[in-house]
Amino acid sequence: MFAASGFLVSVPVFFQAPLVRSFPELSLLLTVGWFVLAYCLWRSPKYQLWGDILLGFSWSWLAGSLYWGWLRWEPFLHLPVEAIALPIALWGLKRGWGKVGNLFYLGSLLGTAITDLYFYLTGLIPYWRQIMQVEPELAPEIFHNAIAQIETPWGLSCAIALLSLLFILGMRSLQNQEQHWWAFGGAVLSTILVDGLFWLVVSQA
Repeated sequence: MFAASGFLVSVPVFFQAPLVRSFPELSLLLTVGWFVLAYCLWRSPKYQLWGDILLGFSWSWLAGSLYWGWLRWEPFLHLPVEAIALPIALWGLKRGWGKVGNLFYLGSLLGTAITDLYFYLTGLIPYWRQIMQVEPELAPEIFHNAIAQIETPWGLSCAIALLSLLFILGMRSLQNQEQHWWAFGGAVLSTILVDGLFWLVVSQA
């Protein structure tokens, strides 16, 4: 469950992101496929667990398709769009339904919220807007300026504090032996890996 969560957190970053930028309609259409597959798996007692987590992933995929396809120029809309299924996830948890998928989705959303918070705290929002509007050949200069701001004492301090928060929340979840908490912990801890890889790629641009 931990490995599955980590994999599903990584899929939107390494597969959906390039797809949705070039073919946003296709990415949005694929959401239907994810929901159908999740439902079919969930109906089978043998694969119900995988259908459950795939349902949570489907909500993340839907939010990513909507935001990165049509709204990526406005950073302040990122978290509200990513939280599109928050009421459904909370309702499901209250009723004890779909715990694995709902907690996976909430773990992914929490990781997104903390990453966005870092952008707000360190003043990276203007670079976000710029990188979404310029031609690819101009991106390295923007990345260079953003990295310079990250590597300030304030930027490094915020990174250490927020990554530590993610690590603590993720590890505490893994202390619980129930599958749904492992899904949550895997999604939270995978955010650290994804953010680290993003920083590495940007720093080499």
